Amino acid sequence: MRPATSSIQLDTGVALPYREHSDPAGTPMILLHGYSDSLHSFDLLAPHLPESLRAIAVTQRGHGDADRPDGGYTPEGHAADAAALMDALGIEAAVIVGHSGGGYTAQRFALDHPGRTLGLVLVGTFRGFDDNPGVQELRALVDALTDPVDPGFVRGFQESCVADAVPAGFMDAVVAESLKVPARVWRAYLRGILEADVPTESGTIAAPTLILWGDRDAFVPSADQDALAAAIPGAELVVYEGVGHCPHWERPERTAADLAAFARRASAAQMAASTF
Repeated sequence: MRPATSSIQLDTGVALPYREHSDPAGTPMILLHGYSDSLHSFDLLAPHLPESLRAIAVTQRGHGDADRPDGGYTPEGHAADAAALMDALGIEAAVIVGHSGGGYTAQRFALDHPGRTLGLVLVGTFRGFDDNPGVQELRALVDALTDPVDPGFVRGFQESCVADAVPAGFMDAVVAESLKVPARVWRAYLRGILEADVPTESGTIAAPTLILWGDRDAFVPSADQDALAAAIPGAELVVYEGVGHCPHWERPERTAADLAAFARRASAAQMAASTF
């Protein structure tokens, strides 16, 4: 049975929906969705996660049914919300998982809160945007959006994220969630990440890091993955063949297994470090 969705008021001033999966006593894992998505981005993944994890999928500000304040749509703002969520739920440290734009936030979190980052997982994540013409083209389209946002634009955007089939009902649900995002948030979020400092150029990420990337990703080039792996000491890059921008949609069972194995390694490393 699917867990219920709750909403929580954070010290950062926003109420965010979230959903917990698996064991409350398990290794905490925060799941951060990508641009225009919501906690439902992880609905295919969640049933495959083991009981050893306390996985928490959260809808970030401006998205889905979350509050839509005037500002805070930056990697720093979203990272602060993630830290406030952990505070509210009594979580000291967690494995931080970010997909796409959520991966940019996850990198920022690891830099701003190193002691609270048990491990870092970057799924279809950008290192930067200066040399990404596809994202710049997307910005031009987003700048022209008006409310209500065109459903055809949203469906085309979401379908371009996958290279392999996903359940039709799931894609319909993803599109419906994206249609909840007002045009001003589409613009503010994209502007926030495009204008932000490149995380790996503003500090060194010390947390154990796993990078998951599909070799048919239409948005994130392989050079970004190589650059991330080179910039983060000890990072492991795993390539999913025949997969697009969303490995957790196209290969949810494999992604869940990779997340679980990584979380076990990160927890064991933390326990070993705490004994010295």
